[in-house]
Order: sequence, then structure tokens, then C-alpha cells
Amino acid sequence: MADIKVSELSSEHAFGARIAGLNWDIINDPAVRERIAAVFVERGMIVFEDMEPSAKMQVAVSKIFGPLKDHPTKSTPRDGETGDEAEGVIDMHYDPKKGNNDAGGLVEIDGQVLARFSPWHFDHCYNDELNYAGVLRSPIVAPEGGRTGFMDGIELYKNFPKDLLAQIEGLNVIYTLDTRLTKQRFGVNFKAFEDTSPPMLALLKEVAIFPRAMHPAVWTRETGEKVLHIGPWMSVGVEHNETPEFEKVYDAVCHEINRQGTGNAAYWHEWKPTDLVIWDNHRMVHAVEGCDAQYERQTLRTTIKGDYGHGYFEDGKKIGEVFREVA
Repeated sequence: MADIKVSELSSEHAFGARIAGLNWDIINDPAVRERIAAVFVERGMIVFEDMEPSAKMQVAVSKIFGPLKDHPTKSTPRDGETGDEAEGVIDMHYDPKKGNNDAGGLVEIDGQVLARFSPWHFDHCYNDELNYAGVLRSPIVAPEGGRTGFMDGIELYKNFPKDLLAQIEGLNVIYTLDTRLTKQRFGVNFKAFEDTSPPMLALLKEVAIFPRAMHPAVWTRETGEKVLHIGPWMSVGVEHNETPEFEKVYDAVCHEINRQGTGNAAYWHEWKPTDLVIWDNHRMVHAVEGCDAQYERQTLRTTIKGDYGHGYFEDGKKIGEVFREVA
């Protein structure tokens, strides 16, 4: 019987794996599914190669790892191809022909204007519950640039400067739903442009009713490894330490995360339409380097349900029980 082939992500990385040979003939085989799930728990991310580039296949692969979860925000675009599964698949599509900054993430870095740039982050950080994993594919690939970076929190913890680690371990980082890059305060290494597109204006209405969310800077897996899990994007400070003095410490932490993103704690994936990539959202942070703003780029993400149990909303509030002024 046909089987999958599992190999290391690369000779430079202590995490991640590649899987080839997964297709419709074997995807429902219990032994194949069990093996894939075990690889994921151990390695933290998988690049599935030479896959059928369809929404149906993406959903089928995603369900190996658990049930789908809808996105917490109503303003996030869903994928229309998946029918009844659409609530579990979000569509991140930048098209310069639209003439506006619709989910464009426009920034300037080293004099170049880039679209679809995303700083290091983990998904649903602004919520009290995380998702277990994300599965990503890219039907429309920019001819250059547009890589997605994945950084392993286990390796990040091992590599992080001990003096900075000592100051942040045991503390909770504060996150909000405000995704505007112009509002990022920590670890900023880019010039951002205002996003006044209709999707962003709709999102800001939701930002106002989301309580601030707290997540640990470091947490320990059931298997014993410590995970450094901080995303500079959408973070607004450290719980009980919102002082100018400690904000300098936290800014240094975020800039170090950027620096580590150029080392072997991070893997940068160059997309092909036949790739599917899954990453452990409890363990990894990810980023997008951006591409020339003249190029169209699309990614579709499936969200896998499953929380790690360490996040909570400030003061025990629920969504809709607060109203915060959004400048």
C-alpha cells in the first residue's frame, strides 16, 4: 500500500518536517493519519509537498488535526469555495488592481514599499482562547518575496539572551485586536502606512468591544519543553508592568525576537501553489516578509480548534462587555 514519506524540514532546523505522498487514496487511512498527527506534535510544523491545490484538500488535511474553528472576528473575509466549511477558512487576498489597501499590510522597509507584510505574531492572540493550529496554502504567489516565516518557541527559548529572558519569564503579555501596523509600539522595524479600507474600518468597531487579552510570555508543554511565545504585533505591553521603564525592556525583547527571526530558530517558506503548511499555534509564531506592492498575493488559512488554557480576558470580561475608545 502507498504511504507517505516523512523527512526533516532542513539540515539547519531542529523543528519541522516535510511530508510527501499524501493524496486522496490514503488520506483517510487511520494509520497514515495517526503518523501525521504524531509527527506534528513532535516537530511543530509540517510542509506538505505536491498537494492537490484545492479548498477541498485543504479542509481534508486540516481535519486530520482536529475540527475547524471559525474566526473570532466577523469582519474577516471567508473563502467562498468551501461551501458549508467556509466559516473555517479565511481568505487573505491582496490585489493591487483594487486600488486600495484592502488587507494590504503596506509598509516601507529599506526604501521599498511592500504589501502583505505581517510582523511576528501568533493567531488569535487578542482572544482569551487560541486555536491549536493553522493550515495555509497560497493559490496566488508573488513572483518574488512574500515568504512566510515560522519561528519555533522551543528553539527561541533556548537561544534567547538570558538577561532578557529573566526579565520576561513568568509574566503575561497584553494583546488587543487592533491590527493596524501604524499602532504597533514594540519591535518596530518598518514604516507603516494608514489603512482606511472598509475591512479595517469594520474591524475597528470590533476592536472597541474586545477586552484586552493576556497570554504568558513563556509556558511549559506537557512534554516538558519551555516555549517562548511572544508576538510583537498586536501586543501593547506587559501585565502589571505598563511603565515607561519596563516598556523599554519589552521593546528590547521584541527587537530580539525580530533578530532571532533571521537565525535558525526561524524557517522562511517560499510558496508553491501545491504546498500546504501547518504550524502549532501554541508553539510557533509566524510572520510574512511582504512582497513588492505591484504584485497580487493570496493565502487561504484553515483554523484548527484547540486551546492551551493559559489565556484570559482582562478583569474577566467577555466580548461585548467593554467599550474602549479606539483612536
